[in-house]
Amino acid sequence: MTVRTIRSLAAVPAEEWNALQLDGNPFLRHEFLLALEQQHCVGGSTGWTVTHLLLEDSRGSLLGAIPLYLKSHSWGEFVFDWSWAKAYSQANLDYYPKLVSIAPFTPVPGARMLTRIDADTDAIRLQLVRALIAFAIEASVSSIHVLFTTEAERQLLARQGFMLRKDCQFHWHNRGVDGFGDFDAFMATFRSEKRKKALRERRRVQEGGVTFRTLHGSDMTPALWKVVFGFSAATFESRGHEHYLNEGFFRAVSRALPDSVMVKLAVHEDRPIASAIFFRSDDTLYGRYWGAAADFHSLHFETCYYQGIEYCIEQGLRHFEPGTQGEHKVPRGFEPTATWSAHWIADPRFRRAIDQYLAQERASIDEYMESVREHLPFRRDDGASPAGNEQSDNAPRTD
Repeated sequence: MTVRTIRSLAAVPAEEWNALQLDGNPFLRHEFLLALEQQHCVGGSTGWTVTHLLLEDSRGSLLGAIPLYLKSHSWGEFVFDWSWAKAYSQANLDYYPKLVSIAPFTPVPGARMLTRIDADTDAIRLQLVRALIAFAIEASVSSIHVLFTTEAERQLLARQGFMLRKDCQFHWHNRGVDGFGDFDAFMATFRSEKRKKALRERRRVQEGGVTFRTLHGSDMTPALWKVVFGFSAATFESRGHEHYLNEGFFRAVSRALPDSVMVKLAVHEDRPIASAIFFRSDDTLYGRYWGAAADFHSLHFETCYYQGIEYCIEQGLRHFEPGTQGEHKVPRGFEPTATWSAHWIADPRFRRAIDQYLAQERASIDEYMESVREHLPFRRDDGASPAGNEQSDNAPRTD
């Protein structure tokens, strides 16, 4: 087997990359990652240098890969290490560049050690991790950050000297053998006062005369993308930031992956007033970007959450991941769910200090998630329990 890095995913045929075990994750597909390059969201002066690591057999066939970027900053990762960079600077050391494995700007858990379906998964993953560490040492980077990784990968990474970091997102789950029959069936799992509040929020939007259109990638024209992207860009601008992506990217990815893109467009008096951009797989809906040009009571909750839940129920999707942060999601039926990242630090002094910090942070996250569960809106007798949190104890130490 041979290892090499590439500076563009265009160097790998789409069918070969997509034949890796992506678990249906649209953000790992060749089309998504290449669109980021072609629309200049990564590469150039963005601070995201494409450095994908490939593992090939003697014939040059792809056995495995790691989506990888050389970073000169920490924007767009959603696992915050600004304090680590500051500590390095105070010690007169360079924290950047660093290596990051993630689908850029996408805080969605998924595989990072991608393997060919017919290959020995465990063996290929081990080779990929060892090759990643060797490349980091050769490139003299400060660190490697494998973000929003899977359970199996984080165990492997821990055994190879990576330190584990825990965080919390809020996800919705379509419960039961066949899922909820309709939105009313989902509301029936709520305690009375919580159900009344949720239904009142939905009713206020309806009484305001707002209706919704469900649009998939093939429905989105350049004119519609101009409107929808404008809503989203305005949200970033209101917070003092530029959008990570651009209108061209959304047009490109909706053409390349029409079945993976979904937009909820809010309309009032025949005029679009708000939208939320989603991606989907065969079993999961992913909420990504939202924006509005009008102020209606509960419009954000309806557009980003209730409409997404209703879509999942109608489409038979099992999960809804609406993005990072947001305790306001809890009373609307989203449950605390653990997410993990793994970190390799070259400097042994910083490695020891960060390892101690992460142990304390994991304990704090556990306490936080336990306290949040007390505020879930569900009836106490419906058997609902937070999904994806089967391990709430501290992750194993790696020293």
